[in-house]
Amino acid sequence: MTQTVSVSNQLESLNLPIERDQFLRSIIRELAGTLQDIVGIEEAAGFLNVVGYRVGQHVNDIYHNGLQLHNLSREQVAAVLVDWKKRIKGDFFIIEESDEKIVLGNRKCPFAEEIEGREAMCVMTSNIFGVIAADNLGYARVELEDTIARGAHECRVVVHLKPNESSEEFTGQEYFKS
Repeated sequence: MTQTVSVSNQLESLNLPIERDQFLRSIIRELAGTLQDIVGIEEAAGFLNVVGYRVGQHVNDIYHNGLQLHNLSREQVAAVLVDWKKRIKGDFFIIEESDEKIVLGNRKCPFAEEIEGREAMCVMTSNIFGVIAADNLGYARVELEDTIARGAHECRVVVHLKPNESSEEFTGQEYFKS
């Protein structure tokens, strides 16, 4: 028993890079990476789309309940997107906001270094942004123009709020009010 206590004390005094947040980010990275390796980036993104959609609904409900509002305005949606990312340790900011779109930048990914090479994880952001915007404003199309996961220095995400009439320019994923 004394030896076990001694080893426990020794282990507790070690400064090891093991903590819950890092552990969970590592799990998500490995799950996304495994999906990408086994089924490809597009299929992995499809699986993560489902997860992101459900999480988006949950996050949207949290803000509706917290603000005690049934529906959010465009300004509130933009503020919620930035606030949500800030709360999960991202560094998103509004670049542009109009009736047509909300353009956001990001200097720090919530997944930190775990995002590198895991493009499929970015669909979580797309889905959560898309679900929140569409549920409150009726429609959203999220375009991930630049991402840290693809090697960019910063992310640039465009949340289009009006359907695009020109199919030639169509990029991103569409979301509709449920």
